[in-house]
Amino acid sequence: MNKIFITGISGMIGFHLSLLLKKMNYHVVGIDNYNTYYDVNLKYDRTKILQESGITVLNDDVLRTNKWSDYLNNVDCVIHLAASVGIRHSSENPYEYIENNIVATQKLIDACCKNSINNVIYASTSCVQHGQKLPFKESDNPGMQTSPYGYTKRVNECQFLASQIDKTVGLRFFTVYGPYGRPDMALFDFTKHIFREKEITLFNNGDMKRDFTYVEDIVDGISLVLKKILSDDNHQKYNEIYNIGRGESINLMDFVRAIEKNVGKKALIKYGEKHFADLKETWADTSEIKKLGYEPKTSIENGVEKFVNWYREYYKGEL
Repeated sequence: MNKIFITGISGMIGFHLSLLLKKMNYHVVGIDNYNTYYDVNLKYDRTKILQESGITVLNDDVLRTNKWSDYLNNVDCVIHLAASVGIRHSSENPYEYIENNIVATQKLIDACCKNSINNVIYASTSCVQHGQKLPFKESDNPGMQTSPYGYTKRVNECQFLASQIDKTVGLRFFTVYGPYGRPDMALFDFTKHIFREKEITLFNNGDMKRDFTYVEDIVDGISLVLKKILSDDNHQKYNEIYNIGRGESINLMDFVRAIEKNVGKKALIKYGEKHFADLKETWADTSEIKKLGYEPKTSIENGVEKFVNWYREYYKGEL
């Protein structure tokens, strides 16, 4: 049984990924520092479900831990998901992102090298491809980054490329959404405000498009990459990057309409100017990861319906 160590295990993606890998008969262990960027109770609830499923979750911080030799003992692959996230928040708190994304990642890399970890999968983001022509391809050179979040994640890619770890794979996630999602993301925020009949703000006057990707499709993609990295010849060395998205760009207004339909209420919309760090449009070219068997299954309509049903049940006492 392969042992997988996950950083940020109680985050949205870490949570769903751990449950999937457990079902696939991996031995899953991870850490999370339970930061307060959003309601930490959501993380505790995810952790409870993980622990009830037989998954070991430890409270620790990639940036500060001194227990790497214990954590990485007999580990076959590290999946590094822990990070400070959010474009707008990063513009106001750059040092937080430099510490938690760049410095912490370097400490993880050093620990992997010291403990002879040969396989690492790590999270990147679609926004590192700012300035590229659409759809975004992994082989195109990213442009200049417009936020600390963007540039710190691009630095992460460079850190692993420059590392002595045998096999590393970076995953550029495209606007992940779904049950137990992050409250700062558009779907969660819009759903909450529409239920409560409060205004939602659409930046750039609503003229934005995103490659919205359901979380189950995301973790299916990660599991395929994990299978590849563990099955490849141990003497083969490489540093790879994959886009994981749905592979289509959806108008923000169409996304809002899908939420309205499932909530059963119309949105009260306020239009705002484009934030300087926002990308107007994202769209993933997924041809590379499709070579591994990746095939996203969840449409926007079905994904939004699943999320709203979860939200209605999870927050039933507050609606």
